[in-house]
Amino acid sequence: MGETRANPSLAGALDLHLALSPTRPARSLQDALRTAVLDGRLVAGTRLPAARALAADLGVARGTVADAYAQLAAEGWLESRVGAGTWVGRRVVGPTPAPPSPGRPRLPLDLRAGVPDPSSFPRGPWLAAARRALADAPDAALGYGDPRGAEPLRVALAAYLGRARGVRTDPDRVVVTHGFADLLSLVARALVARGARRAAVEQYGHAAHRAVLAAAGLEVAALPVDDGGADVSLLDALGRERPVDVVLLTPAHQFPTGVPLSPARRGALVAWAARTGATVVEDDYDGELRYDRRAVGALQALDPDHVVYAGTASKALAPGVGLAWGAVPAGLLDDVVAQRRVLGGSPDAIGQLTLARFLADHEYDRAIRRARARYRARRERLATLVAEHLPGGRLLGLPAGLQAVLELPPGTNEDAVVDRAAHRGAELLALGAYAVEPGLPGAGAPTTGSPPPSRAPAVVVGYGAPRDHQVEQAFATLLREIDPLSGTSPRRSSRGATGAPPGRGRRSAGSS
Repeated sequence: MGETRANPSLAGALDLHLALSPTRPARSLQDALRTAVLDGRLVAGTRLPAARALAADLGVARGTVADAYAQLAAEGWLESRVGAGTWVGRRVVGPTPAPPSPGRPRLPLDLRAGVPDPSSFPRGPWLAAARRALADAPDAALGYGDPRGAEPLRVALAAYLGRARGVRTDPDRVVVTHGFADLLSLVARALVARGARRAAVEQYGHAAHRAVLAAAGLEVAALPVDDGGADVSLLDALGRERPVDVVLLTPAHQFPTGVPLSPARRGALVAWAARTGATVVEDDYDGELRYDRRAVGALQALDPDHVVYAGTASKALAPGVGLAWGAVPAGLLDDVVAQRRVLGGSPDAIGQLTLARFLADHEYDRAIRRARARYRARRERLATLVAEHLPGGRLLGLPAGLQAVLELPPGTNEDAVVDRAAHRGAELLALGAYAVEPGLPGAGAPTTGSPPPSRAPAVVVGYGAPRDHQVEQAFATLLREIDPLSGTSPRRSSRGATGAPPGRGRRSAGSS
């Protein structure tokens, strides 16, 4: 409020809605101001309009407003200073705040899968891109735009996706959305409107994405996942029960197991889609974040007519950017756009123009390279600690992305590991928590309790979210809580006499 007081001329530009009695304007003005403070519409420290301006807005004499301000200031409701203005008193007690949301609070050590570190967001380059984008944008770019998204961004995305991910598309077939779930909803609704009734998903994945498909009207069936990715050879068998119209996959880096879809299964999948007329949705959520070699190109390149390619800025930049994109088959494009028109809510133009400039200036490429270096180092550190301090444990999946499956020593209860880690402030999920619910067709695996005999106990460790200074503590906390449940002794290591993870033997913050 100090800045507001330093510029009293601003008070004449402030709006304030008050209902007055036409017969007793002075008394009703005082009552209306008191009520606005008590019900929280005017909080302590709020600047009020100048008496002259408020009088003109309310159609009363200036003296009526001045007298009301003076009376309420005398009672302690308001504070006034000559030449500075009038504002709600800082000691005024408003309504009791609403209780906090009953949702579970985030724990301080975030090891959830697929969550990036927002502190690494390139604020400076993004701000520079926003300034250049706004300076160059014509007035028309800030009006009601194309439901597919801003043309400069679609042009930049088509060029980038072709160069970096091998996607075969053009700006006309790129659709920009708020996030992957938004794009998935548009595609699913468009397909349901055309008669689609059933979708196949990977046995492990995001429950939220399965919920999007179900909300659109699709029955969800699960495909088992092994070392070759989703077993797409079962699609024909599923189709004999009821036709499968949509397949949702993460072929470059299966979420969350970390395995890629094998070349043979890639070919079989697109051949099946071409033969049946089904649509494949390729979620390339972290396709650029491969650490051992160049990332495998997009599945969409094998059949652009039957594969919807989906990407997002959430991993390379930050979820707060709130933008995703799809390369949509030409035969499906009009229906997807029609759903966008029905649902409304296209992403804001300024954010799209900023990302377009960010891509054109190759700042997006630079951000991805920095992210690769940061997250590669974290994964390598996790692998080293597991090898040194967890006999019987190992990391599974590709060296890629923001998470890895940690297979636990035989006999370990994965849910107990998650609970013990939570008590020490580390948040993560067991692999079973990502499985398709037993009530859905093809589920095969429970979401809680001991894993089925066909799978070893495991947890999914996200290494993207912790701040740099938290990474070591987060990993040590997790490994410390596995030992008592695994029935094994920590390995001896040259790093310490006991071979314990860093931090063992010292009381950490929050320890009992």
